[in-house]
Amino acid sequence: MRWRKKFRENAERAYRRVHRCPAHSPPHPPQQKFMSGFLGTSLGSSPSPSPDMAARKEAVMNSVRSELALANAQELMNKTNEKCFAKCVTKPSSSLSRSEETCLENCLARYMEAFNIVSRAYVSRISKERFERQ
Repeated sequence: MRWRKKFRENAERAYRRVHRCPAHSPPHPPQQKFMSGFLGTSLGSSPSPSPDMAARKEAVMNSVRSELALANAQELMNKTNEKCFAKCVTKPSSSLSRSEETCLENCLARYMEAFNIVSRAYVSRISKERFERQ
């Protein structure tokens, strides 16, 4: 199971690097305080954007981004584990043989390498599109 821990660490590190997420996402704003601030304007008046509101909105967006990043990393790990296990472990038993461990390590390394290449290309494309819009 050493390879799973190593894979999980590599996947999380790669995903944070690609999506520039902090190692530990900032805590969520208190729900009641956030909702009262968010819904605090009366219906008759036009809401005016305030710096405080913008900061709250940014905090919520960062939280959503972090949660999506984590969900995507978990999805990648689950699919990779499933595919590599099906490929490398032909006769499941109570422990992995040395050849099965080696196969799993190589398979996971290839998936991580492919993920990193695709992620870098994606980030590059997004950056290029943002630059062209400005």
